[in-house]
Amino acid sequence: MFDFFKKKNKGLEVEAAVDGELIPITDVKDDVFSTKMLGDGYAIKPTSGEVHSPVEGDISTLFPTKHAIGIKTKEGLEILVHLGIDTVELEGSPFEMRIQKGDHVTAGQILGTMDLKQITDSGRDDSVIVVYTNMDLIDSISPVQKGSITSGDKVQTINFKKN
Repeated sequence: MFDFFKKKNKGLEVEAAVDGELIPITDVKDDVFSTKMLGDGYAIKPTSGEVHSPVEGDISTLFPTKHAIGIKTKEGLEILVHLGIDTVELEGSPFEMRIQKGDHVTAGQILGTMDLKQITDSGRDDSVIVVYTNMDLIDSISPVQKGSITSGDKVQTINFKKN
């Protein structure tokens, strides 16, 4: 009867990390991601090398090779932003980061840039993959709608399990 007093949980909205073509994580050409071994999420075939934070949170990890960034949200969700496939082998050369471990970032904030041409010229895939790595916190994730997307556009909504 008094349900209108209860605060509705709208979930965590996850934004596009880059401009490009949005695809489901299951379409990524790497089994570690496509089989959701690391967790669920999405991928974007980028048209721009500017990488933005998909959520508000704290930078929990920044790999020395700059190819992957970990962000922890206030809900405790760990999000991995992985820049390209097998780009660890490029030892950081196509990446310039504007953040460091411990920084607080807002959704849409620029994390850094990636040189798409350098990545593809090396024979590697430049897809940006966003993975939710601690799936045990998640109750549901909205499906990915394939198509053209701009950084900052809403990609998915995550609903967390009740405590």
